[in-house]
Amino acid sequence: MIDHQLQSAAENPRRPSCVIVGAGGHGRVVLDILENTRTCNVIGFVDSNPQLRGTRIDGKPVLGGPDDLPAIRNRSGVRHAVIAIGNNGVRRDLASRLEATGFTLLNAVHPSANIARNASLGRNVVIAAGVHVCCHVQIGDSTILNTGCIVDHESMIGTATHVCPGARIAGRVIIESGAFVGIGATVIQNLRVGCEAVIGAGAVVIRDVDPMTTVVGVPARPVFKSAPARDLEPYLTAEPVHA
Repeated sequence: MIDHQLQSAAENPRRPSCVIVGAGGHGRVVLDILENTRTCNVIGFVDSNPQLRGTRIDGKPVLGGPDDLPAIRNRSGVRHAVIAIGNNGVRRDLASRLEATGFTLLNAVHPSANIARNASLGRNVVIAAGVHVCCHVQIGDSTILNTGCIVDHESMIGTATHVCPGARIAGRVIIESGAFVGIGATVIQNLRVGCEAVIGAGAVVIRDVDPMTTVVGVPARPVFKSAPARDLEPYLTAEPVHA
């Protein structure tokens, strides 16, 4: 049954067909964005959890896992994908794998998002409802700007970062690759947040954040420093930061 539905969905000539990689909560958000924008025809999800295979998520079938994507492409002709995985390292590495096998990665931008005409977006960017991206902002590949966050003028958001709901990035801020800005956090103007840094929920950042450092509080202070990412889970190993 899934193969038949996959084939009939992929035959819609009016919009490109795509798959969503990741069938968790973020995957549902991405599906909602794509169905609101109607920029592509979602034929289903792929997910690494074998228990989800053959089930449906919000009416769309889970077609298999990431390793099944070449077979799904061969059966359906689908050539487009959006990666809907919250983990920055996993999302980055899957993007490289999919592009190497011939998939084109699409952006998912909610119609209620306000994107300045001179802002630039990379590939596989997800921008959720109510986001504001101001003038001359640069957004790197495989980045998530989650619900209601603000990125102000001339800021640069690096590859595979995640700016959580309600976070506020002031003007001329640089957020380097792999960073995570927690829900409701604030970063004041002209600062640099290093690669794979983590800003805790509600933190107010008033000075630069070193790479691979977690900061929390008001004002934000470092609480630990991560080891360099060498696999797909970059934040598992940590050691205290001594004042």
